[in-house]
Amino acid sequence: MTPSTELTIRPAVEADLPSVVAMLADDALGAARESPEDLAPYRAALRRISDDPNQHLVVAVRSDRVVGTLQLTIVPGLSRRGATRSIIEGVRVHADERGSGLGTRFVEWAVERSRAENCSLVQLTSDATRTDAHRFYERLGFTASHVGFKLQL
Repeated sequence: MTPSTELTIRPAVEADLPSVVAMLADDALGAARESPEDLAPYRAALRRISDDPNQHLVVAVRSDRVVGTLQLTIVPGLSRRGATRSIIEGVRVHADERGSGLGTRFVEWAVERSRAENCSLVQLTSDATRTDAHRFYERLGFTASHVGFKLQL
């Protein structure tokens, strides 16, 4: 990759799904929970996401190749005096692009989009085992302020 190669961040479309799902599956955690060989559930999810104005599934494209993805969700709420917040989810950068600054640019895009949506807080979760990701988010100004809980259904 050369620094002069232009990067575009745009909404994801169905043709992007093979690349997006491959990135979601490209680590030990994702490999255990994603199914790149069966795109049908991802197509249905993309339709639901695309139909919801509070959902923004985007891809980063360089030289006509999808090299990153993230989902930004806008959440109106009552707490914090009726504040709107955003949630960053599913951040993935293609292995060839790691260390290129793409992750930083991607998260900065999400923060700016959150500002444009009048959000007063941006939040994200990261699996407890992803210590490199934790350091990355802390470098970008995020603080580990809460303990998250999940209930598998």
